[in-house]
Amino acid sequence: MQHQQANRNALLSIHDLACVRDDRILFENLNFSLDTGQLLHINGHNGSGKTSLLRILCGLSLPESGDILWQGQAIEDQYDAYLRELNYIGHHPGIKADLSALENLKMAQSMSAQPILGVDLDEVLDKVGLYGFEDIPARQLSAGQKRRVALARLWVGSAKLWVLDEPFTALDKKGIKMVEDKLLEHADKGGIAILTSHHVIDCDNLLHIHLSD
Repeated sequence: MQHQQANRNALLSIHDLACVRDDRILFENLNFSLDTGQLLHINGHNGSGKTSLLRILCGLSLPESGDILWQGQAIEDQYDAYLRELNYIGHHPGIKADLSALENLKMAQSMSAQPILGVDLDEVLDKVGLYGFEDIPARQLSAGQKRRVALARLWVGSAKLWVLDEPFTALDKKGIKMVEDKLLEHADKGGIAILTSHHVIDCDNLLHIHLSD
């Protein structure tokens, strides 16, 4: 595993983080920090703890030890404020099968702590490659189309921290380029993002961490 120094004054900083699952240490002594405009790519073999790390960073699981600081303060001491700055898209799309693509996006926008007002949802779905599929129930969509519905959330909220688990899964080349461009736009606007992926994007402010299994 690659270790980095963590800057406590950074927007997000992780200190001596450890994760244990089923009596097995997935990672320990993990340190890194992200500041405005930086992206972090986490890779590693299946079972190395990538998804576990993302869930810990989102507050969905507890670490064995270590600290996660947002703007210098522990996330557990400001969890509601932290969640308002967080947009998490997991490995599974997390969409409602009975709802259409448009209805799923409307629901995501209404649940966003920082929705972008005035955004044209039909235009967003068109942008992510779902033109003509707006009113089709999600259960009838392909895996790639379901992934696009989930990723469309990136266009309707203004959270500063994006945590994305395998965002390029089931996407074709055009879809991959679409997500890459959105990540770079987010960084250019001062946002930060953490993603797991076997695909590496080209970005000057891209940091890397490899988790060993």
